[in-house]
Amino acid sequence: MGYDRGKLEALRRKYGESHGGEMFDPKFRKVADKIFNKSGTRLAPYSGIPTFLAAPYREIAAENPDFGDLQVAMIGVPMDLGVTNRPGSRFGPRALRAIERIGPYNHVLECAPTHELRVADIGDTPFRSRYRLEISHEDIEKRTNQIVDAGVLPLSVGGDHSISHPILKAVGKKAPVGMIHIDAHCDTSGLFDMTKFHHGGPFRNAVLDGVLDPSRTIQIGIRGSAEYLWEFTYESGMTVVHAEEVTGLGIPAIVEKARKIVGDGPTYISFDVDSIDPAFAPGTGTPEVGGLTTREVLELLRGLKGLNIVGGDVVEVAPQYDATTNTAHVGAQVLFEILSLMVFSPAIKKG
Repeated sequence: MGYDRGKLEALRRKYGESHGGEMFDPKFRKVADKIFNKSGTRLAPYSGIPTFLAAPYREIAAENPDFGDLQVAMIGVPMDLGVTNRPGSRFGPRALRAIERIGPYNHVLECAPTHELRVADIGDTPFRSRYRLEISHEDIEKRTNQIVDAGVLPLSVGGDHSISHPILKAVGKKAPVGMIHIDAHCDTSGLFDMTKFHHGGPFRNAVLDGVLDPSRTIQIGIRGSAEYLWEFTYESGMTVVHAEEVTGLGIPAIVEKARKIVGDGPTYISFDVDSIDPAFAPGTGTPEVGGLTTREVLELLRGLKGLNIVGGDVVEVAPQYDATTNTAHVGAQVLFEILSLMVFSPAIKKG
């Protein structure tokens, strides 16, 4: 086929003077109308005050809060008093807010979640003490209860993985929820150094508190030398997919397994960035070689479209161990994917 000058002229007439927000495909036009102003300009990704996914910031009072018409509240939980080794994930929320270009369009799920949901960054959990782990957990549970009681879905950014226990106590207080947990570690161990409220045990605590249903829980990406600590996972009835199994099973089969396990009931998504191989995301407190790739994680999450997602978290980003900001970038992208899934969740407050 020769060079088609007629086609070139047609393209020049249609696109030669059009601006970046002028789309002709109705599907893309719908997205562009939300993002571009009439002159064809959109917000520069490096401008303004940093928020999660460039969502609007909404200040919510610590006492007697008014969430208005919000459907999703993104909240920072900068607390890492529960780590067993390297600290630093208290800086995770700030690092994710500083990532300047995630979204706004999800090309696989075909949505622009910060424009299609009534969502805001509501700041950080109000903590009474920066030193007391158990008190911090009480504060997290209180704030999450406020969000849940308002009919809003919580989407949290940690902080260490111990924050998931108090969040689940709020999310699962009426009935235990299922969970899709992506991690290098099962986090179902017992008491260490006189406390059970560390980042290695939130999901044992949640099951024993009756807020997490182990029969509707799947843990994906598990690996490493701490396997002997996860006896509770197996005895309680959780399903485990080790990292070594991923290649043989394939992501589509794992997605199918996850969807079957959680069914159509209320489901929480918990993502620990150490599920990703440290070649991609080194900035975390407990890195484990041999993990998932970023592409595998995105494919896995996107396969969960339509599930009844009632909340989620992204945890264990410790930016000081990451000279390139790759880990925070991964965390922010996963936050975006979970928010995108919420667009299609039956749990979203309509109207």
